[in-house]
Amino acid sequence: MVIDDLLKGGKTLAVVGLGYVGLPLALAFAKKIRTIGFDINEKKLKTYEQGIDPTKEAGDEAVRQTTLTFTADPAALEQAAFIIVAVPTPITEDDMPDLTAVKSASRIVGEHLRPGTIVCYESTVYPGVTRRICAPILEEASGLVCGKDFKVAYSPERINPGDKVHRLQNICKIVSATDEAALEDVAQVYGLVIEAEIYKAPTLEVAEAAKLIENAQRDVNIAFMNEVARAFHHMNIDTKEVIKAMNTKWNALHFTPGLVGGHCISVDPYYFIYEARRSGYVTHLAAASRLVNDSMAEFVATSTIREMIRADLRVHHSRVCLLGLTFKENCPDTRNSKAFQIAQHLLKYEVDLSIVDPWINPAALPADLRDRLIPLEEVQNMDVLVFAVQHRQFSQLAPETLTGLYRKNDRLKVLVDVKGMYDRHALESLGFLYWSL
Repeated sequence: MVIDDLLKGGKTLAVVGLGYVGLPLALAFAKKIRTIGFDINEKKLKTYEQGIDPTKEAGDEAVRQTTLTFTADPAALEQAAFIIVAVPTPITEDDMPDLTAVKSASRIVGEHLRPGTIVCYESTVYPGVTRRICAPILEEASGLVCGKDFKVAYSPERINPGDKVHRLQNICKIVSATDEAALEDVAQVYGLVIEAEIYKAPTLEVAEAAKLIENAQRDVNIAFMNEVARAFHHMNIDTKEVIKAMNTKWNALHFTPGLVGGHCISVDPYYFIYEARRSGYVTHLAAASRLVNDSMAEFVATSTIREMIRADLRVHHSRVCLLGLTFKENCPDTRNSKAFQIAQHLLKYEVDLSIVDPWINPAALPADLRDRLIPLEEVQNMDVLVFAVQHRQFSQLAPETLTGLYRKNDRLKVLVDVKGMYDRHALESLGFLYWSL
C-alpha cells in the first residue's frame, strides 16, 4: 500500500503549489513523512527557505523548523508515491473558470509520473474536471494508463485564511478516488495529518461538487443579507438592529451583510454556474446572488459620496482614508478583495485618498494604490474614514481616538463602517455622521 511506502521512507509525498493551501499541508506532512514542496515560483521558494511565511497561515517559526524539501525541480516528483496538486483555480475577466494552472500542473506531474503513484487534486474545480480533464493530461504526458498504472483522487481544500480556530488538522476532510482501493489509500495518507473525521465521498464528482456548493450556499445567504441591507437603507431602518432582533430566534442563520471576496466564496459559485449551464440547467439563484454581491463595493462607494454630500463636504479633493484592503480581517490575503473596488470607485470622484492596512504586503498592491498606503499612526486631518475590513487594529479604536483622526472643524465627521464594528449611538453623540451596511 502507498501508506507503507511513505512510512518506511522509501517514497516521498509531494505537494505541488505552495500557497495558502499547499504550504500548511506540506508542512503538516513533513512532520510525519518525507515530503517535497514543489512550486515553479523560485522567488517564493527563496522566501520560504529564509524562514518567512508571507501568508501568515503557518507562521515563520513553522517554516524555519520544517524538514520539508523546497524545490522548483520537477524531476524531484519522480520520488513521490503520493502527489497533491494545490494550485490556484481562479476565474477569467468574464467570470469563466480558469483551469490554466491546474492543467499546467497536471502536465508537469505527468511528465514525471511513475507507476503506482496516486495523484490527488485539492484545487477547486467543477464536477468532472479531475476525471475528464486532469486524468487525460496525466496519461498523455506520462504514457501511463489511469486506473491501471496510476490512480487519481480528489480532496477539496477547506483552508480558511486567517482563521486560528478552524485549522487544517481539525476540519473534516472529504476524500474521493477512482476506486475503493485508492480511496482507502487516500484516506490513510490524509489520516497522518488530519485529526478530524475523514469523509469518504462515493465519487470524484461528489467531492468536487461539495466544495462548490458549500461556498455557493454561503454566497446566496450573504447576498440575501446584502439585499436586505440595501432595502432597509431605503426604509430608514438600522440593519444591524434588525439582525440582532432576528437572531433571538433559535433557527436564525446569523449571516450578516458585507463585501464578498477571497478565493472561495467569490469564485466557486461561478464554477458551479458554468458546469450547470454546460449541463443544460440555468442556475437563477446562484447567478443572481453573484450579481448582488459583486455590486456591493460600488454601493459602499456611492453611499460614501452621498454621506459626504449630506455633511456638506466638497467631494472633490476631500481627504478620505480607506482602512482595510485585504479580503477579510486579520489576514494578508488580497485575492478578489472588494476593498480594491471601493478604492477605485472613490478615485473616480477625485477624492484625496489615503489607504491603511497593517496586514498587507505593499508589494501586492498596484503602484497607484501602493503610493497611497500610510501607517495608521499617520492618519490625521481626514474628512472621511471608510472602514472596509474589521482588522483588530481598527476594531480596538476608541471613539475619542477616532475623533482625533479628523480635521478640527465644526463639520460632521463622516464615518463609513462596512462591518458595523462601532456603536452608532456613541459615535453620533460625538458629532459623527455614521453609515453602516
